[in-house]
Amino acid sequence: MEPIRSYASQEIETETNPIEPQQKPKLKKRKAWVPGLLLLTPILLFIFGFFVIPMLYILYLSFISTDNLGAEDAVYSLKNYTQLFSDTYYLSSLWLTVKISLYSVLVALFLGYPVALTMARSSARIRGYITLLIVSPLLVSIVVRNFGWYLLLLPNGTINQTLMALGIINAPLKLLFSEIGVVIGLSNAYLPFMILSIVASLYNIDPSLDKAGAILGASPFRRFFSITLPLSIPGIVSGCILVFSLSMSAYVTPALMGGANVPVMPVVIYDQINNLLHWTFGSALSYILLATTVISVTIFTRMFEKGKFKEVFR
Repeated sequence: MEPIRSYASQEIETETNPIEPQQKPKLKKRKAWVPGLLLLTPILLFIFGFFVIPMLYILYLSFISTDNLGAEDAVYSLKNYTQLFSDTYYLSSLWLTVKISLYSVLVALFLGYPVALTMARSSARIRGYITLLIVSPLLVSIVVRNFGWYLLLLPNGTINQTLMALGIINAPLKLLFSEIGVVIGLSNAYLPFMILSIVASLYNIDPSLDKAGAILGASPFRRFFSITLPLSIPGIVSGCILVFSLSMSAYVTPALMGGANVPVMPVVIYDQINNLLHWTFGSALSYILLATTVISVTIFTRMFEKGKFKEVFR
């Protein structure tokens, strides 16, 4: 039988061997990230295979100065990028894309903020009905929605016929195949993203702040511009970034609503790659569009982080 050890001897052993209890937590910490990595492996493989590799291949194509991709004498240079910046057509197309995207953001913000504010101040039942109305257009294909606007914006469409019947205009307005038509289509397509982003920010505002402002004698307009609007800026920023990014890369709506009269960059890139078979130049245009979007979003986000928007409400 083993001799009975005293409590003092056991305590001395624990003091002389402090290594053993310290090693076990380290092993547990080292193995803790393994299950998380295994869970993330499928999505990481999917992103790497279907996004990272194609994007790297497009970047590789953008530096080839010939359209014959299998040629042995392929030359690698910045010719495609210099051609873009030396041609006013592509520069004007890039500026047109940015301008239409900004207009779409402003229209979506102007139309979406009142809806989001109504949702935030409504009961749970009314809020559910409004949410259903906002989300339901997303269940319909964007092509179908664009064709609906196509019929409304025709010279003999519903909008022009109504305005002429009311005596507001004497001749049909050119709403289709114009910048106005593209802005209407993009704003309608991405309006739900703006509303949902803003309403998520409005839900986080404490209702007691508005009540305190009313007790102190502030008018509803004063409470809105001093409390509600400044506190909802994070939702406005996220909604603007979403709508701007989606509008910059949109192809279906500009192609249907603008056609050849509104040559935005996604339409130009599609023509270069699929119609003209200029794969290398189209790849360069794609990366210029991506860089413009990333730079614009970064500048907008930095302005928000430095509090530039808050100074407007002071």
